[in-house]
Amino acid sequence: MLTGLIIVGVLIVLIVLFLSVITTSKAYNFKHTVDPLENNPNISEDRQVQNSNNK
Repeated sequence: MLTGLIIVGVLIVLIVLFLSVITTSKAYNFKHTVDPLENNPNISEDRQVQNSNNK
């Protein structure tokens, strides 16, 4: 009885570990994109000029 519980527990731990590795791997492979400042309507024109001068 105790051996069966240990085996089930180890299997659950291995499954969770495997799924965690898969999820983390997919998260690191995801490519994020950032909108350019020139096309951002939320920034005032003064800040756009200031940001373009800093390049």
